Amino acid sequence: MNSAIRRAFERASTTYEAAAVLQSRVGEELLDRLQSFRLQPRVVLDLGAGTGKAAGALKRRYRRALVIALDLAPGMLREARRHQPFLRRFERVCADAARVPIAAASVDVVFSSLMLQWCQPPDAVLREIRRILRPDGLFAFASFGPDTLKELRSAWAAADAYEHINPFIDVQDLGTALLRAGLMEPVLDVDRVQLTYPDTFAVMRDLRRIGANHVMSGRFRGLTGRARMARVQAAYEALRQGARLPATFEVIYGAAWGATGHPPPSIEGEAHIAVSAIRRREAG
Repeated sequence: MNSAIRRAFERASTTYEAAAVLQSRVGEELLDRLQSFRLQPRVVLDLGAGTGKAAGALKRRYRRALVIALDLAPGMLREARRHQPFLRRFERVCADAARVPIAAASVDVVFSSLMLQWCQPPDAVLREIRRILRPDGLFAFASFGPDTLKELRSAWAAADAYEHINPFIDVQDLGTALLRAGLMEPVLDVDRVQLTYPDTFAVMRDLRRIGANHVMSGRFRGLTGRARMARVQAAYEALRQGARLPATFEVIYGAAWGATGHPPPSIEGEAHIAVSAIRRREAG
């Protein structure tokens, strides 16, 4: 899957920012949430940095910190040069999030906006984050939840029996995965954002422009391409709200701390995140 993800984001590197309206909004929200922690980090890692917009903002905020933008796609990191703050540059590293070329217990903040959902299951990446975090380090992230693109998912279901939209991990399972990896005291909340589009092809075009077209992973058999797409369009049209088609994105925001000297929970038992630590809100 990593090779498919790399190719998709590599192709999208020059079109990403023009189409990444939601991604930009989520990144800004996650940056705002960091302010409440009053951090003075020495090393900050933007994991899945994309075109480096958040890495540039992190460098401007934490001017004395070493800020590292890490991404799987070289093209994204080439684009990230445009977001380098004047005289305060961040480092760019091309690597897999599950095999980060950074020493253990050396990072104060791992920031990751809308990358984790492409790492399914997320356990290997979360273990790597725990490895590189200092014991009192912070992991702040946003990820897509299972209601993301639910309208497009149901439209494809009307066309054939294959799974076309990759499943995303839900908030409870993600909280459990954080604890299983040894990350401590996770707090998560859920936001639902609805974008609107003029037609079905506009939804798919935006997914392709941001590199997320690989979420449509099913193999198409039985129907001709034109007949299949006509059925998808007809099913999606049934959801039209006035002049626009809705596209829901479920965004999970979370934060967790490094090991703080505690051993990771046993993987034999089931780890639980308190229901009181999970908050849901709706947004238009």
